[in-house]
Amino acid sequence: MVVGTIIGASIFVQPSTVTGAVPSVVGIITVWLLAGLLTLGGSLIAAELSAAFPATGGVYVYLTRAFSPALGFLWGWAMFWTMHTGIIAAIAMVFARYLGVLVPLNDAGLRLVAAAAVVVLSAVNYVGVKQGSGLQTALTIAKLVAVVVVIATAFLVGPRVAVSSPMFAGTSSGGFLLAVGAGLFAFGGWHMVTYAAGETIDAARTIPRALVIGTMVVTGCYVLLNAAYLHVLPLARVAASTRVAADAADAVLGRGGAVLMAVLVVVSTFGALSGIVLAGPRAYLAMAADGIVFKRLGAIHPRFQTPSWAIGAQCVWACVLIGTGSYRVLVSRVVYTEWIFFALMAAGLVLLRRRPGFAPAFRAPLGAGLPIGFAVAALLVASNQIVSAPAESLTGIALVLAGWPVYRLWVRRADVPVPLPAEGD
Repeated sequence: MVVGTIIGASIFVQPSTVTGAVPSVVGIITVWLLAGLLTLGGSLIAAELSAAFPATGGVYVYLTRAFSPALGFLWGWAMFWTMHTGIIAAIAMVFARYLGVLVPLNDAGLRLVAAAAVVVLSAVNYVGVKQGSGLQTALTIAKLVAVVVVIATAFLVGPRVAVSSPMFAGTSSGGFLLAVGAGLFAFGGWHMVTYAAGETIDAARTIPRALVIGTMVVTGCYVLLNAAYLHVLPLARVAASTRVAADAADAVLGRGGAVLMAVLVVVSTFGALSGIVLAGPRAYLAMAADGIVFKRLGAIHPRFQTPSWAIGAQCVWACVLIGTGSYRVLVSRVVYTEWIFFALMAAGLVLLRRRPGFAPAFRAPLGAGLPIGFAVAALLVASNQIVSAPAESLTGIALVLAGWPVYRLWVRRADVPVPLPAEGD
């Protein structure tokens, strides 16, 4: 699930953004390695928290336990209205566009296919977590095999492009941070496996293993894929391309390469979509159990034992975003705010470690240095985005903070107790 959720469409597009900001081979590989290391740092933090709280809900649970239900609510609020459903809509549209390479579709057809993909995957997850995870496993194996074939073909068959760019040529500190941010976008979704901890066998051990091994596998794939792109395409073409993977395939196989790459992206995006559709409802289920959203979202289907109402609500809203096209604005303005929450999650681990009774089966290495370093890096990425696009970024923060008055009104209306977690809880 970790590998399948992370590897979606971004690695077939984002290398152009990274190369444009850091126009050197050494710089590009450094960016992808650094993005992988940051993701691994976040995974290690989430692994310790999941070992301490192996319950359904993931990041929502960790923010609630470390700080307060209000912060957990803001995460869930942003997830449902913007971050999570927006990503579902965006990936579904990428899936439809690449399917359109194989079967021509007009704009209405693209939206219909994207919505149909969301409905089908929601239905699979509705009838059982075993069915959903089985599909996820099959799609992940297929995409990993395809990625390995692409890498091997590029190095064994593809033309070799001479590279003479100096180390970090023409790279500013701001450009480097933007490149890292673009790389991190391609690593998005690493935390989603924690949402289903309550339905995972031996979650306190399984989730940490999945996070660490999955992140390392993805980092290896990403570095090798970028090396493959740079092996067959000049730097300038990689930077200018809007479909770098297809261009690399064309360079190796001729015009038929783009069709084969379209098939790979269709499989890859469908697999990523499957994992994201599976993960989200578990957070809403945990919120409903705590009484801070409608109780219906916490309803478990009597036969299938899945969060049926939460799956349905997520499906409907994602389809609305697809139909209106509003996901484009939401994703561009809100997705980066995940990293503010990730910084808070890391800070929360530092606080939780000081509480009596906090003794998870897995401990992240490097003591307080890892969560503090990760929090600083996460805030650097977020703040650099704010400086680069202040209007869009501040609008995104406003959308997240709009959940605060809603939370206060809900708590007052429903008379929900909201104390901070007890010492040692």
